[in-house]
Amino acid sequence: MEDKKTTSERTAQGRSSGKFRCMNCMERIAPPAGAKQVKCEKCGFEWRISWLGPTFPRCRGPVWEVNRRLTEEALKERNK
Repeated sequence: MEDKKTTSERTAQGRSSGKFRCMNCMERIAPPAGAKQVKCEKCGFEWRISWLGPTFPRCRGPVWEVNRRLTEEALKERNK
């Protein structure tokens, strides 16, 4: 019998709930429940988080001070 799921149902199956992607390196981040910000384990950038539900985080944007410092350090290292 043929699979009768809609396109949106098939797409939803492939999603990982409780995670979002780092906007710098595209690594998936799973923040602890209720966290206000989280650090990417791969690149070190930090992100502010809002929660649409108890298990549904969304990235609100960068933690500017941390990300600016990391970028400046990387540029200095590259220019040596």
